[in-house]
Amino acid sequence: MDIQKVSLETTSLLLDQSLTPDLRKHVELFLMCHSKMEEVVPSDVAVRLVVFNLGYLPGGQKALITRSETTLLALEAAKRVLAPGGLISIVVYVGHPGGREEFEMVQAFASELPVQNWVCTKLQMLNRPSAPMIILLYRR
Repeated sequence: MDIQKVSLETTSLLLDQSLTPDLRKHVELFLMCHSKMEEVVPSDVAVRLVVFNLGYLPGGQKALITRSETTLLALEAAKRVLAPGGLISIVVYVGHPGGREEFEMVQAFASELPVQNWVCTKLQMLNRPSAPMIILLYRR
């Protein structure tokens, strides 16, 4: 899912090059905001992995970024569709305007998940404070 057509076109080309046609037919790309995830995930599907790559499209318009408001909606949706034993992976780029605020929102979201049902970790480079951070949310 992405709101930028060029991102989906690039992804489609890479998938065509790296997957067999049999595997490629199982991948569907959607030109839409990640906050609308539940509109395309069938209710009877057990999602095992949700991956977020937040920030802006490298080489794209730096003014077009993910926003905390829609990312929070997307995280709430991911939490609802994720099956037990599933993982939400979030890469947050903090080095651009708005990135640090989005990271703080993601961290607050993860911190509030109940420990009985979730294992939440954060990976960050200690000697590069502006490097992307990885947050992993595992549903027990």
